[in-house]
Amino acid sequence: MGNGNSSAAGLERASGRTGLGDLPESCVAGILLRLDPPEICRLARICHTFRAAASSDVVWETKLPGNYMYLLGKALGEDNSDGQKLSKKQIFALLCRRNPFNGAYMEFCLEKSRCLICMSISSKAMSITGIDDRRYWNFIPTAESRFHMVAYLHQIWWLEVRGEVEFCFPEGIYSLFFRLHLGRAIRRLGRRVCSPEHIHGWDKKPVRFQLSTSDGQLAQSKCYLDEPGSWLHYHVGDFAIRSSSAPIKIKFSMIQIDCTHTKGGLCVDSVSIWPKGFRPAIASYHLF
Repeated sequence: MGNGNSSAAGLERASGRTGLGDLPESCVAGILLRLDPPEICRLARICHTFRAAASSDVVWETKLPGNYMYLLGKALGEDNSDGQKLSKKQIFALLCRRNPFNGAYMEFCLEKSRCLICMSISSKAMSITGIDDRRYWNFIPTAESRFHMVAYLHQIWWLEVRGEVEFCFPEGIYSLFFRLHLGRAIRRLGRRVCSPEHIHGWDKKPVRFQLSTSDGQLAQSKCYLDEPGSWLHYHVGDFAIRSSSAPIKIKFSMIQIDCTHTKGGLCVDSVSIWPKGFRPAIASYHLF
């Protein structure tokens, strides 16, 4: 497609006709300012003029969130001297990749269309009651987690998982989810199968989810865990970011502390924070 459009623009110039390639670059940049980043990248293949305009800092600075320098510092870590040499387009591309921060168990990236943050927090970064006692929990390796490790619950009376993150999010509304799986997925003869061993107790009482923010927002939900064999995102609630310049602390939890029965057979992978309404186009059992 790109080569065809470029060839057409070249033929127009050769024949003396006016074509898209004759538009002033500033005019093309004015058009691109009104498009979202994926559309800009597609139009960059039309001809040299569009490609040059689609690489200009004037265009890409408007697509970056207002606190992009903070995000760039998080992405580059302590060695952020290279950030001064990057164009705005290169900064945008860097922020759109998976960027670990606060160690290896938290990641963020920029969502390309709305330029808001997607974040994932591993169960390794959470506080889990009984995690140090292998009678109850242990961490198991798996290719079905972006962190290659999930917390697996054998059996317990008191389920309590808590975590928190402090971050400067771009302004917008975000949703928080727990990514959970009933049963342990294994490979058998090259096929994915789910072992139902240890699954019990989740139909007795619902699990309670909660999030709170340092500026006073609170959201709660509860539900029964079901659908063994599938990774599900359990919606905890939404929160709003009104200022991207100040960090906000978000605390989240999932609790089932009715000690009249035990429960088990649960994989806890991560917590995901997405722009409200966002759904990644991925396999139902894998990543984010």
